[in-house]
This record gives sequence, C-alpha cells and structure tokens, in this order.
Amino acid sequence: MAHPIYPRVRYDKQILKRNILPLPFRLKRNGIKSGKSVFHRRGKRRTMQLMDFFGTDDLRRLAERQDIPCISIFMTTQRTDAEQNRIRFKNLLGKAGRMLTAENKENRDMGEEMKSARNLLEDLPFWQHQSDGLALFMGDGIFQTYRLPLPFEDLAVVSNRFHIMPLLPLAMNDMKFYILALSQKRVRLFRCTRQEIERVDLEGMPEDLEDALKYDDLERQLQFHTGAAGTGGRRPAIFHGHGVGTDDAKDRIIRYFQEIDKWVHTVMREENSPLILSGVEFLLPLYKEVSSYPRLMEQGILGNPDELGETELHKKAWDLVAPHIRKAQEDAIARYKDSVGTGKTSNDLEEIITSAAHGRIGVLFIAGDTQKWGRFDPDSGMIEFHQAQDSRNEDLLNLAAVQTLTKGGDVYVMKQEEVPDDAVAAALFRY
Repeated sequence: MAHPIYPRVRYDKQILKRNILPLPFRLKRNGIKSGKSVFHRRGKRRTMQLMDFFGTDDLRRLAERQDIPCISIFMTTQRTDAEQNRIRFKNLLGKAGRMLTAENKENRDMGEEMKSARNLLEDLPFWQHQSDGLALFMGDGIFQTYRLPLPFEDLAVVSNRFHIMPLLPLAMNDMKFYILALSQKRVRLFRCTRQEIERVDLEGMPEDLEDALKYDDLERQLQFHTGAAGTGGRRPAIFHGHGVGTDDAKDRIIRYFQEIDKWVHTVMREENSPLILSGVEFLLPLYKEVSSYPRLMEQGILGNPDELGETELHKKAWDLVAPHIRKAQEDAIARYKDSVGTGKTSNDLEEIITSAAHGRIGVLFIAGDTQKWGRFDPDSGMIEFHQAQDSRNEDLLNLAAVQTLTKGGDVYVMKQEEVPDDAVAAALFRY
C-alpha cells in the first residue's frame, strides 16, 4: 500500500515563539498534528481546522498541575472579528498581570510566559482563525492555548492551580469510541472522541474482499478435475465455481468479515469502548454474526461509508454515542438519590471541599454557571468564603472538581437547577 502524502506545514516565527515547550509531531493517516492544530489534506487543498482537540487526558494533566502562580484565561471569540478578539484578550491579560503584581507573584519564572502572551497579541493569523471560545493556561514552563467550540464567560484567574471549571462540560461529556466502516471494497477503523476522529492504521489487514480471500479462494474456487481428452491428448480442466449465487456471495462476505474481526480484536482486545458499525443495511447483520467484540453497539450508521466524509461519519456516530453519556449521568443521579439518608451523600459545600481533599468523593455534581470564591487550608481544614474574586482566593467549586478528578472520581457539570437537591454542589461518597 502506498503511503499517503502528508501536507507540508510551515510555521512563522510568532507561532514558534509561542511554543515554549515544543510538542512532538505525530504523523496521522489523515493529517499532521503539531501541538493542537491539525491540518487535513482534501484532494489538492489543505485546510486548517479551527478547533483544537481537548479531552479527558488534557483535563487531567491540567488538573494535576499545581504551581505558584498558575494563570488561566477564558474568553468568547468571534470567528470573523480578529481585532475584537485581540482587544478582549488584551484586557484579560492586563487583569491577570494586575493580580500577579498585587500578590508579587510575577517573577523571572513567569517572565517568558507573560512575554509570549503579549507576543500573541501581534499574531494576527492566530486571531483570524478562532472557534467560539479560547482558553489559555500559563505556568512555570507551560504556555498552552485551546480554541474550542464552546463560548466562555470572560475570566482571568491567578491561583496555585489551573482553573478548569469552564472546560469540564466539554471534557467530561467526552467518550472514546470506535467506528468500523465496512464495504466490500475497503474497511477502515477510526478512533474517536467527541471532538476528534483519527484513522487507526491496521497494517497488514486485508484491504478489500478480494484481498482477504485470495489465498482461500485459490484453494476453494479453483478446484478442478479432468474431463474428456482434448486436442493433443491433453484433458481440459473443468473448474467448479464458488462465487455465484446468493448463498455463496453471503459465505464469501462472512469469511471476509471473519478476517476483519481478527484484526479488530487484535487492536481492541484491551478496550472497553463502544464500537459502531457503518455500512449498507445487509452487511451489518453479517458482521454482527461473526464479531467477538463485546461492546459492539446494536445501532449502526446505515449507508455506504465510502460515500461519507470523515466529518459526516463522525457526527453520525456521535449522535449514537451521546445518549449513552447522558444515561451515565442519569444513573449517577439515581444512585445519589437512592443513597440519601445513608451518610454517603452531601450537598454541604464545606463538607464537599474537605471530602474532595481526602479523596472521599466518588461522584461530584457541580453547578457550572457559578463560582464560589474563597480559600481552603488543607492542613487545618479551615475554609473561608469571599464575596468576590481577588488575588488571594480561588474558586472553591473548581478546587472540589480538581481534587475529585485527581483522586479518581467522576465530575458532572450542569446548571444549578439540575444539581441534586438544587445545590451548587452535591457529592456521592465512596465511604
């Protein structure tokens, strides 16, 4: 199989200057990923995706980081107004700078990052290629931006940990899943999240039906025996075909799918992610007959996958996966309600903050449309609630979410009226 031609990617000096910690390139079959920008080749055109990928792994890396200081900036961006984007970012950067100065937190360790943030203001191509929201994180040796399909309330936070609350709805509603696109001409396996679709390279897997059965058919289809003598005393070969008739065509497809299932099982033997089939209606039941993968979804994407682009394929698959995520949240709320009165639930924020620090929370429900500013001393357990944000405090809801995530718990972000007991936070304890 010929290797795909990867597009050449050029970076100007401003972009290189932003990447304080160079991120490794990862070659993909459908493009090149450098940091968080993805270029896709479509025919002879090259397009840049305006959305950066952000998933649970990114979230946990940010949550686990604890430095003094950590700067988090969130803002809504306009896809068509680069100047307005720059002005909004300049104002938020100025606010963060004033908070650093107020607490004397700006030191030589943050000098390069703040300089990079100011240089970012002059990077016009960056501001011209935005999605709906921008998140920026700066810390000791960290300078990371995410352009995301989620508008944010403008916010700048300087604390001893990153402020991740605005990103929780995006990341925690994520789920890894796979798409197996089946046709008689080719087969493709895709690894996906809510935001990303990436083709899995199944090296050595049969490319199509003929490739899968070429050795088997050589033995099965080309059986022959000799008949009457022909010219020159040689007896002509009489072939018994096995490629005609509906039953035989079905048998060939099933054998083809058995070969595919072996490869899929090899790749996904340690996976527990949903697998969605894409193919014409008569093929999907045949593959289900032979599949050994336990989380093969009953519903599939009907139609010829060869006629669907990856974006459309991904969207159709996500529409099938999304209800499973909502069900997981509904099940968690049901468990909370069933446990009320047993000592394993709480809607008291002080108890929740303390319990999160001790790793006691298994599931946390939290209001994403509010903040609770204050301070928490993990040594003494003392909690202070403040009326407004200042340079000395942090969002205690964010603190509870970070502590829950880093200690292996689950976090569900919702509107306050959807939180159990109509509280700003509710927790289901492990013990």
